[in-house]
Amino acid sequence: MEIINAIGRRKASVARVYLKEGSGKITVNDRDYKEYFPIDTLQYVVDQPFNLLEAAGRYDVIATICGGGIKGQSEALRLGISRAMVKLDPENKPKLKSAGFMTRDPREVERKKPGQPKARKRFQFSKR
Repeated sequence: MEIINAIGRRKASVARVYLKEGSGKITVNDRDYKEYFPIDTLQYVVDQPFNLLEAAGRYDVIATICGGGIKGQSEALRLGISRAMVKLDPENKPKLKSAGFMTRDPREVERKKPGQPKARKRFQFSKR
């Protein structure tokens, strides 16, 4: 089996994912993913596509992630893994799509406007 690559994005994070048959080892930026994502919920997010398809322990993942925070990075990695699994076998797509793993979450941080402390917050209004 050849190496399958895919890209996942979320917020400001970009994950380049390389999937190949193996023993279930997930490497992120040359580190184990459990070391890279120390929080259990983030590790669960990364494992979701494999758990849904009952393919845990059958594929090795090598990922390069840049930008954003750890939450966005974990969700970008999930999207990249899901896209790679669909490239591997197109019959996986309906299952992953119904779980919401094939959709790129488009929400981004709104920019700060001039004359305001934040994007939507305003300074206190004074009538007199």
